[in-house]
Amino acid sequence: MADSKALRKPNQRKRLIIVVLVVVILFALLIGFNTFKGIMIGKFMKSMANPTQTVSTMTTEYQDWQPHVQAVGNVRAVHGADLAFDVAGLVESVDVKSGVDVKKGQVLVKLVDADDRAKLEALKATAQLASLTAQRSKQQLAVQAISKAQYDADMASLKNAQANVDAQQALVDKKTLRAPFAGRIGIITANPGQYITVGNTVVTLQQLDPVYVDFTVPQSSLDQMKVGAPVQVTVDAFRDKTFSGKISASDPKVNLSTRNVGVEATVANPDELLVPGMFTKIAANSGATQRYLTLPQTAISYAPYGDTVFVVHEGTPPERDANGEPAKAKTGAEPKAPKSSAPAGNTGPSHYVQQVVVTVGPTRGDQVAVLSGIKQGDVVVTSGQLKLRNDTPVDINNKVQPAFDENPHPVEQ
Repeated sequence: MADSKALRKPNQRKRLIIVVLVVVILFALLIGFNTFKGIMIGKFMKSMANPTQTVSTMTTEYQDWQPHVQAVGNVRAVHGADLAFDVAGLVESVDVKSGVDVKKGQVLVKLVDADDRAKLEALKATAQLASLTAQRSKQQLAVQAISKAQYDADMASLKNAQANVDAQQALVDKKTLRAPFAGRIGIITANPGQYITVGNTVVTLQQLDPVYVDFTVPQSSLDQMKVGAPVQVTVDAFRDKTFSGKISASDPKVNLSTRNVGVEATVANPDELLVPGMFTKIAANSGATQRYLTLPQTAISYAPYGDTVFVVHEGTPPERDANGEPAKAKTGAEPKAPKSSAPAGNTGPSHYVQQVVVTVGPTRGDQVAVLSGIKQGDVVVTSGQLKLRNDTPVDINNKVQPAFDENPHPVEQ
């Protein structure tokens, strides 16, 4: 019995050791499997963290910007008037067509003046008789045949007759409407046989080259409105055309209600496209020309913590340490910017992006000035930023670029 008990103890000890070893091996295999799985998942996630994205880019360049003051205004003719008769009468004839250019003094409309001309002839005859009487009185006075009083009376009668002729001639002239200056007439509403009352507008006459453009600016901009300073004028009727002019005058006082001051610009209008009453947009040059690095506004990612852009570098993303800093010993030299001479749509060598904080300045249409954060020659992402982050590899495709117009216009559908 003692021998059998002695044999059972070593067997039980072996079984216990085997069970412990099996359990240890199982735990080791489980831990190893989980570790291996974590490593593989990490590698997979690392490989999938920054998939290659397609973006459009632009090389930053300096552009000359002319600071200007924006305003709205109206076109006004240098000479413009609504013509009317200051006497009443029937229309005898209309001697011009609506909408034509006329010369100074050209006859436009005539009223019936037969009675007035007849009266004028009678007064001229009276004046002629008074002139002969005055001449005879002068001769008789020389030989003392009449008194000085009679001579004075005859001379006064002559002057009175001549004055009556001049007054009647002026009345006859009023029956003919002439152009007071050269310009273009509007639509004539008068017709032969129509009765025209005093002061009733017959036709408008406007001189169209040059024209005035009146606008207002805040009093803070008054020191920038120098006489002779250039202005550019645009109108909705001709969206692709800009009219150039110069500031010719400004009001000597500020409007008390708006605190704005009126400014007048003279604009050349050789094609007579601008007409009085047109609504205009004015850009008046102010100050010296500035040079800015310019990007499309779509290239800027605006955020409360700062505005950023993505700068493209050539090569592969640098290795980073545990703190996220580039491992300089492994990366070596600074990353190179991609060559901007690559044809549009060519992926070329691999590229990646880095996000850079920038300071933006004034805007001009689709363009924005960048004051700091990038330098000339940097290649910046202009579209596709929403899917990017630091070290994201990118393919460059510049077949389609965002708008980059300094004076954009809405597209009419």
